[in-house]
Amino acid sequence: MTDLSQVQVAARAIQRNIEKVIVGKASVIELLTVALLTPGHVLIEDVPGLAKTMLAKSLARSLGCSFQRVQFTPDLLPSDITGVSIFNQKTQDFEYRAGPLMSQIILADEINRAGPRTQSALLEAMEERQVTVDGITRSVPLPFLVVATQNPIELEGTFPLPEAQLDRFLLRVAIGYPEADEEREVLRRFRESDPLEELKPVVTGDEVLALSKACRHVYLSPAIETYILALVRATRNNPALSLGASPRGSLALARTAQVLAAVRGRAFVIPDDVQLLSVPALAHRLILSSQSRLHGKGVPEVLQSMIEQVPVPVEETWSEP
Repeated sequence: MTDLSQVQVAARAIQRNIEKVIVGKASVIELLTVALLTPGHVLIEDVPGLAKTMLAKSLARSLGCSFQRVQFTPDLLPSDITGVSIFNQKTQDFEYRAGPLMSQIILADEINRAGPRTQSALLEAMEERQVTVDGITRSVPLPFLVVATQNPIELEGTFPLPEAQLDRFLLRVAIGYPEADEEREVLRRFRESDPLEELKPVVTGDEVLALSKACRHVYLSPAIETYILALVRATRNNPALSLGASPRGSLALARTAQVLAAVRGRAFVIPDDVQLLSVPALAHRLILSSQSRLHGKGVPEVLQSMIEQVPVPVEETWSEP
């Protein structure tokens, strides 16, 4: 059985490896590591040029796993990602030619540029960990992680993901612009070579699976459970929201909090873990009311207000008795 201390060691190795390429985004890299170990899928939503694709590639290079990048376009068909059956004249039988979804790490670049049918094929694989081609169901290899990117500003010719499909993503994160000194470091780091080409795997796929199982043993006290449920229920009763988080949101918040605790070297969850993950784990599952949109409010702002109002459990109830 994998010890919880090994989770922190492996997570640090992955994060340091990615930081050889990505400058100044430690919190985003940590969230990506949390999603990998939970396990769950990530939607990176931000403007072009902020290294969304490079972040996903750096993660893939840091793992001894198969990797495929799919550029989503309006003419991309479901069979282009799930694979097809082709008739072999020599054997007089159909042979399955695997698509990109039969890899372990998938970069779904600009997911909102593909049509709904192709999006649904991807989201089915994300949820069920399998693809169906010509009536035959095949399991995808494990670990299986989809990192999807989405450009929120260029909406012409796009097919925005419905809220029900956004709910399939464990976390949604934004990278944000770098600070001035960080951007200077980017210029210097990429001046003579591409550090991405020099990345080597630091963790194997089997190790990721074992570490993920170990994270399930992080202690989640009844008081923290109550705190998570109170936050989620607050989203359902808030007049600023027309749709609150589902039980899938509660589960996502609890599981990612367990992983974050392990990544930070603790065997138990504290309220800080839950608060840090509330926006990445819940915001994309919520819909603002029309009145809130008229007043220019955003979901993160509403969530932050709820976090400040929900009572925090006392420290004596966090750790394992």
